[in-house]
Amino acid sequence: MNAKVLIIEDEKELGELVQLFLEKDGISSVLCSTAEEGLELLNGSSFDLIILDINLPGMDGFEFLQIFRRRSTTGVIILSAREADEDVVLGLGLGADEFVTKPFAPKVLVARVRALLRRMKSSGESSQRISFGNFVLHPEGYALFKDGERIVLSTKEFDVLRFLAMNPQRVFTSSEIYSAVWNQAYGDITSVAVYIQRLRKKIEKDPSNPEYILTIHGKGYLFDRERDS
Repeated sequence: MNAKVLIIEDEKELGELVQLFLEKDGISSVLCSTAEEGLELLNGSSFDLIILDINLPGMDGFEFLQIFRRRSTTGVIILSAREADEDVVLGLGLGADEFVTKPFAPKVLVARVRALLRRMKSSGESSQRISFGNFVLHPEGYALFKDGERIVLSTKEFDVLRFLAMNPQRVFTSSEIYSAVWNQAYGDITSVAVYIQRLRKKIEKDPSNPEYILTIHGKGYLFDRERDS
């Protein structure tokens, strides 16, 4: 498997052990000890997956993940000596793909790495998770998070947001959105405007001047993800 992994772990011996087991399995890796170093490495190199310790000196893993998810959907496996439910929920909410509790068997971690790499390759990153601004959308899990906190959406609100977010930079008429989300060719298309208004109240800083769900006058609606690029 030709893959490159970034390991961010301040325990040098543990980091080197993980690196050794990955390389035995044919996976190349780079090790650093702080989140700040990790961000610098990511500015100059591309990686297929990140193994991230939460308890880091300086910027912790959660803060790193929050910053990183604003610009990338690369897979992330969190390592933590803490197994509190709150940490798991926060980590997954910020966009982590896996949560591994210390101590762990290196072979198990390598198996998790391989499984996540296969899943990302077969499914495509965009179907696993969509990031925009401070938000992380899990299309298959019916979940939307902002800075690690879950945003409560109704099923139909989520369906509308998912449809638009998975088709960014494209203009859709109300009829097209209604047909795709309600799975009906005909119906009360004014419902679309109602749900757009509800979504804007939940995800936009200023619903009257939206950043993400834009109205293209005379044509329809467009979901703008390029604002983050």
